[in-house]
Amino acid sequence: MKKIYNILLLFASVFSFAQVNLLVETERNQRDYKENDEVVVNILLEISGRDMNQQTPLRMFDTSKFDVVASGSDQNTFVDSKTGFRVNRTHYQYVLRPKKPGKLKIGSASVIINEKLYYTEPFDIYVTESESRPVGAKDLHDVFLNVEIEEREVYINQPTVAVLRAYSKNFDNFRKVRNIQLPQQELVSIEQISSKKSEIEPAGNTASQILGVFLVYPEESGRLELAPAYAGLSGSKKKIHSNKVKLKVNSLPANAPAEYKNAVGVFDVSMDVEKEKAEVQKPLNVTLKVSGTGNFNNLTLPEILPSDDFKVFAPKISRNLKATAEGITGEVAIKYILIPNKSGNLEISTSLFSYFNPAENHYVELGSKSHLLEIATHEEILASKTTLERVNDYTNTVLERVDSPVLKTTTLKVENSGLNWKTIWMNVGIIVLGLAGVLLFRRIKRNRTASGKPEHKTGSLGSVQETENELRAAHQVEIQDHIAYLKTMKNTPESELIFSSVAELDAEVQKQHGVSSSEELRAVIQQKYGDQLAEDYRLLQQKIQMERYVPVHTGESLQDLVETAVNFYSQINK
Repeated sequence: MKKIYNILLLFASVFSFAQVNLLVETERNQRDYKENDEVVVNILLEISGRDMNQQTPLRMFDTSKFDVVASGSDQNTFVDSKTGFRVNRTHYQYVLRPKKPGKLKIGSASVIINEKLYYTEPFDIYVTESESRPVGAKDLHDVFLNVEIEEREVYINQPTVAVLRAYSKNFDNFRKVRNIQLPQQELVSIEQISSKKSEIEPAGNTASQILGVFLVYPEESGRLELAPAYAGLSGSKKKIHSNKVKLKVNSLPANAPAEYKNAVGVFDVSMDVEKEKAEVQKPLNVTLKVSGTGNFNNLTLPEILPSDDFKVFAPKISRNLKATAEGITGEVAIKYILIPNKSGNLEISTSLFSYFNPAENHYVELGSKSHLLEIATHEEILASKTTLERVNDYTNTVLERVDSPVLKTTTLKVENSGLNWKTIWMNVGIIVLGLAGVLLFRRIKRNRTASGKPEHKTGSLGSVQETENELRAAHQVEIQDHIAYLKTMKNTPESELIFSSVAELDAEVQKQHGVSSSEELRAVIQQKYGDQLAEDYRLLQQKIQMERYVPVHTGESLQDLVETAVNFYSQINK
């Protein structure tokens, strides 16, 4: 292509004095060909001046004595901003193959501009017979690739649709094309829309087939020459390649907003907060969503602005995108975890976001998204709940946490959906049966005593303190079992099993101390063991919550969590 453009520039310099230049020439002015050679013909139309009006399209020469293997065009317009002088240059190229040897004519091309006919002089080429080849020999040039660009002038990060076609006069050749490789080069992103081959389209003696459709995203302004696409042919180690395509990439307008980054297309930004009321030092999920159509492949995403009122962790980004003829379309979700530091009203805000709309040729400012929510302490949240809600919360917490250390039981939640009279009457029946059994046992015991039958001696029931010590010792044994089981999980990658085991251990410790929440257990630890262990317990609970909601778990962090839990619960169980 460089040689072709050198020739065209030479032609343009020779005829620069005229207002209309029309040239038809073969590549390197070649006139002699062999029967199976390609004949590359270049047609240049240059129109210079302000008031030049092209009244008819360019009429090409007769190609009936040739097979048209491929064709393409390129157009450039140059305007002098001071004088308004315009130069419009159009370049056409045909790749022809002679149908038979002999003297063949390349005819005239013509166009009417400002009521005047411009045309080229015809000339002859000479085609000789090729040397005979063995039957079954294959010519790689029986198949040609061509890239056709829909829009040759775009902005930075604005896509243009490219179509890769194969041309051949033999239908069997289309089945041989394989291992198609799209163009690859720096500062250009390629996104494939479709890799499905189309139906073969006959056109005279030559047929074509679409091999793929893709998007081209230029990332730098200026003149861009798109690298060729490649494909292999079955039964051959050689590759065939397409033409190189030139694009003009314009810089974006200079009146961009101060916060503009690189978004080109049409976008929308939204914020989704997990709940309207949150608790101090408890994780909170916040999701930003960027949806629309544009350069998602290199888009600078908005982010949550940092604040002293909360801690924010690195987000987890998920994409749901697809390439279409309009561009890359879909949604990007940016999932954050926040931990409020204090109670009161908390405002979460995002960075400013704007984009350039190439269809309307202007910038759009979406500004910042914000959300106001209420943060309360654990005591304030408990005080705001009714008695029934607190009972249900406690029941749900116990049922979620108290599982067998080895065998996972089915999690059951008590929903706050009113009184279940059937369940109540069943429980009353069980209590009545239990009381009847106790009375029956006592009557049998009295009868045996009255009849003088020997009775098995039982130990004294003892005092309340002795009974409590026995129960506490039993609980300590269970806690030791939980701790021993937890120690075996230091190297396990199953995070959910670790979290459930720690929850079971914590629930058993709460049960031992006669409390029903971590806040109450912390108060008991502070009273019995001191401020340091109470603070260690608070940090452990915070660490568990942070690790549970972190997007990606690592082996080191899970192992550290297990060691911290084992060390703490071992201390308070001594």
